[in-house]
Amino acid sequence: MAVDFEMYLDFHRTNGGTGKLFKFKFLEYREGFLKLEAEFTSETLNPNRSVQGGQMTSMLDDVTSLLLIYESRGSIYPTSTNLYSIHHRPLFAGKVIATAELIKKGKNIATIKGELYNLDEKLATTLIHSAVLVNWNKK
Repeated sequence: MAVDFEMYLDFHRTNGGTGKLFKFKFLEYREGFLKLEAEFTSETLNPNRSVQGGQMTSMLDDVTSLLLIYESRGSIYPTSTNLYSIHHRPLFAGKVIATAELIKKGKNIATIKGELYNLDEKLATTLIHSAVLVNWNKK
């Protein structure tokens, strides 16, 4: 499973700016659920040295999208229509755990929940991601 998923992470790293920035590492997959290790670097920090909230939202946008892309074997690409994030506590530079869980997927629209945890397993951010599912043929 990890080798199979690595192909999608490699594509994301090669073709997307955040794919390089967040340094995703595969941890776990089961149908409708994805868990990755990720990292916030100094480029993602506010002047007070905590992670900027938009960076947390961006990371969860990527993780929730990767779940949909993987489950479609790359045949669909989600186009976000709404990203609603709630920040429960600050994060700082270093590794985090990011999860994505499919809430509902129809023919054209999906809703996915994303969460970020610090290494003490405390919830830091929750994201509700709504997306239109676009057929995608990467060339």
